[in-house]
Amino acid sequence: MNVDLALRDGFGRPVTFAPVSRVEAHIAAHDFAHPTLVMDVDAVERQYRALSAGLVTANGKQAHIHYAVKANPHSAIIERLVALGSGFDVASRGEIEIVLGQGADVDHVSFGNTIKKASDIRWAHGVGITLFAVDAEEEMVKIAENAPGARVYVRVIVDNPEADWPLSRKFGCASDKALNLLGMARDLGLVPHGLSFHVGSQTREARMWTGTLDQVAAIWHRAQDAGFDLQLLNIGGGFPAFYGEEIQRPTAYASAVIRLIEERFGDVPHIMAEPGRGMVAEAGCIAAEVVLVSKKSEDDLHRWVYLDIGRFSGLAETEGEAIRYQFATPRDGDDTGPCVLAGPSCDSADVLYEKRPIQLPLSLKAGDKIIIRNCGAYTTTYSSVCFNGFPPLDCVVI
Repeated sequence: MNVDLALRDGFGRPVTFAPVSRVEAHIAAHDFAHPTLVMDVDAVERQYRALSAGLVTANGKQAHIHYAVKANPHSAIIERLVALGSGFDVASRGEIEIVLGQGADVDHVSFGNTIKKASDIRWAHGVGITLFAVDAEEEMVKIAENAPGARVYVRVIVDNPEADWPLSRKFGCASDKALNLLGMARDLGLVPHGLSFHVGSQTREARMWTGTLDQVAAIWHRAQDAGFDLQLLNIGGGFPAFYGEEIQRPTAYASAVIRLIEERFGDVPHIMAEPGRGMVAEAGCIAAEVVLVSKKSEDDLHRWVYLDIGRFSGLAETEGEAIRYQFATPRDGDDTGPCVLAGPSCDSADVLYEKRPIQLPLSLKAGDKIIIRNCGAYTTTYSSVCFNGFPPLDCVVI
């Protein structure tokens, strides 16, 4: 949708946005006192349906989506996904309370964090959760003591250098330890239910899963040969969002991943996927404002553009410049030049893009509105409570 909406900037100057989505039209038509994430819950539903359409095996078996709540736990998103039949991957007692509060089926909730307090395991089991992730002996003992008879899946470490944001080392166990943990689960009276992994955040093409799936399939088949009747393959997240580099569309992407799984694993009884970013990122934009445009010296080749939002107020994923957000301004169409983009806080680490400067209109000035696109994931949840006195990121759902 392209709709020109007349509005005025922070100094009352007439400007024009050309929104390309319902979210951007909403931002262009409204004023915001401070940075605000605007989410389109209908867009979340479309993404859920698109991913579900691709997550089907050749014999018609549906892989089950467990939305990664940490990406964006807004109640309206959870409520819509509950209505659609989604499951949920939760990382804490707080997230469990959120999804159950919106009517989620306890049988469709997986406690996917491998680092859990014994008291939280006990509480979760008490409310009916029976599926837990594990990657260490001590965690297995905690689950056995506090959730007797529970089903556990062992998370394994994988290597995928092609992901934009590889997830390694902190979570998962090495391949030579996985079978020992499955055996330990059985000895402790737990159900060794399956394996899980994470291919890496923002794995832009399905083909990039190939090496990771080869690694996990080798463990899966060794476990089967050892007599473990594994029922669950939890493929985690990694489903991409658009940040300027081309990605496959969700149905084709998910379908290609399923084909790769079938080639390596055969007929898996139950496949679980945990999209977070791939579910909600493209459904939201942040309404922000330019606070200052300056140069450090007269012959500096780069301007510094400071926004009223930074790394501590929602844009933490600019760490290492791994996630490259896209921007829209009312001055798009004017000549552009490179700039260093930074946040407003009194912290020298609050710089968003410097190694690879951003091209923004040369006419951009303090008071101009700016839209940060595809920010529906990992922004409100990363926003600090009140660093430097700046309020946490608001979220509005339309």
